[in-house]
Amino acid sequence: MSVVYGRAPLRISLGGGGTDLESYYREHGGFLIAGAIDKYVYMLVHDVFQRRYRMKYSEIEEVDEVSEIRHPILRETLLRHWRGDPLEIASVADVPSGTGLGSSGAYTVCLLKALAQARRTPSTPGALAEAACHIEIDVLGEPVGKQDQYVAAHGGICAYTFNQDGTVDVEPLELSRETLRQLRERLLLFFTGASRSASAVLQDQNTRSQAGDSAMLDNLHRTKEIGLISRELLDKGDLSGFAELMHEHWLHKRKRSPGMANERIDSLYDVARSSGAIGGKLVGAGGGGFLLVYSTSPEETRQAMAEQGAPELSFDFEYGGAVATENS
Repeated sequence: MSVVYGRAPLRISLGGGGTDLESYYREHGGFLIAGAIDKYVYMLVHDVFQRRYRMKYSEIEEVDEVSEIRHPILRETLLRHWRGDPLEIASVADVPSGTGLGSSGAYTVCLLKALAQARRTPSTPGALAEAACHIEIDVLGEPVGKQDQYVAAHGGICAYTFNQDGTVDVEPLELSRETLRQLRERLLLFFTGASRSASAVLQDQNTRSQAGDSAMLDNLHRTKEIGLISRELLDKGDLSGFAELMHEHWLHKRKRSPGMANERIDSLYDVARSSGAIGGKLVGAGGGGFLLVYSTSPEETRQAMAEQGAPELSFDFEYGGAVATENS
């Protein structure tokens, strides 16, 4: 085998996030809109002469057997999707983990895509996404939803319907050129300065949803409605209405679980709003990471956020999804 190069895109959620968790969609069905962006998880995979597994991420591991690998996603994915010789796997990403852009799901999808290429086995986006969900949710028991894996596998700006039987319908949005132009120019991402694990926030949502907590379920019902209305507004090109709904979405989302927001996040959001942003929200589970805003005065918002020490992550949308190529 020669070197296999893989990459999978990160994502921003545009409406309905949180309804992709099994604790909600199994009873009520979920819906959200998300867009893949041109920021990625990258992976190199090749065989090694010394016949030992070498894993290079934020740490370096070298072991004799797959079962000895400490990194849970690497270990469980290789156990289920690799029967060949020992491998060396190295990964990097455009942004740190724990920043709300779906890096864990993208990592798993990227690994699966690279291994499929190494096996010379065809893989579809749907199969990649479901295999990644199985690893993270069923095998590792992470309290995460299916959004990150599906966006990383498919790419594009899509509507995702999470059916009660566990299947997922994926529908690319056919937005006008003008709508896409304005989204590219006016959607801005700013780092709040803090990374966090999504597990605690999502576990609270899971536990309360499974217990039938009325406040949590009402919150998620409205969140799903916001996702459906957001789709209608994007289809019509009503971006002012979409941005105003983003603001409602954020006010609604921050009530969902403890730790969703903090003084720093609230302060940055107020600064963005006072500089031209109509609406915005934290991407991901909350508590830190990136703040996404829609601003009618992008340069003023950039300057105001820079003065607050919140660096911008420039991005465009990405339409290819996960890819892997072999280079001899």
